Amino acid sequence: MVALAKGLIESPSVRYAAIKWTGKVKNLIMGICISIILVGVCYIILSPIIGILSRAFMDPADLTNPLIFLIPQNFTIGHVTLAITAMGYWSSLLATLAYAVGFSVLNVLIASMVGYGFARFKFPGSEILFALVIVTIVVPVQAYMIPMFLNFRFFLGTNTSLIGSPLSMGLLTAGGVGLRTGLYIYIFRQFFRGLPKEIEEAAFIDGAGPLATYIRVMIPNAVPAIVTVVLFSFVWHYNDTFYSSLLITGNNFMSTRVMAVGPAAAALITGHDPLRVQMVVFASVLLAITPILTIYLFLQRLFVEGLERSGIVG
Repeated sequence: MVALAKGLIESPSVRYAAIKWTGKVKNLIMGICISIILVGVCYIILSPIIGILSRAFMDPADLTNPLIFLIPQNFTIGHVTLAITAMGYWSSLLATLAYAVGFSVLNVLIASMVGYGFARFKFPGSEILFALVIVTIVVPVQAYMIPMFLNFRFFLGTNTSLIGSPLSMGLLTAGGVGLRTGLYIYIFRQFFRGLPKEIEEAAFIDGAGPLATYIRVMIPNAVPAIVTVVLFSFVWHYNDTFYSSLLITGNNFMSTRVMAVGPAAAALITGHDPLRVQMVVFASVLLAITPILTIYLFLQRLFVEGLERSGIVG
């Protein structure tokens, strides 16, 4: 009997079944562990947004109710209305969209041209110039903010000041040293290097020069990279407080208005209730991030594709 049992255990069919079920158990345990980790990470990332969303529509009486945690019992949009008034939301949104969209388009134009040049043309000093582009990514702007401010305060060594004008930011962007422009150049360079050279050679054979090839061949094939740069540039300009406060003083941009919404809301609320002021601030944050989330939902697929093909994932 012992020999029979031993032979049965060592038979190929039993060993195969044991290996199969062992693999299934391992995969099940691994799947559970991965799910727990993902749920924990998602909670860490989403819990602030969930808290903001909950408090923005929560009545002040719900805050003192120990039975209410996230789901409001008394749903209200009064705080959103107050936030719109305190922020001057619609005028601020239009100004911010014009600022972010305009500079996003300019970033795409400049970064794509420079990136295409680095990807396809070799000239003396090209590697050094590209190294300087990388330096603009890693060196924080705070390290040279004073010289930059003085350059625009005394533009070209004269008493002409560009501080307070969007032209100062436009000159930085057009010169390839604007907000994160070095990263956009890197994205386009990596993307264009991944495109087959045969499509350019075919254009050259048909008589197209470098500029025509860039416009008619490379740009139409670079839609994922363009979407990636547009989203990055739009979000960073939309949320920017450093450049807009340093160079464009007295602006009406969304990031500035969100930071100042507390005192403005307190002036609108009878009794200056700090709980209601806090809820209005949460509502203003929700209003500020809604346009960005909406744009990302529509362009998510192209955004991820652009990141993958530019080689900056992970």
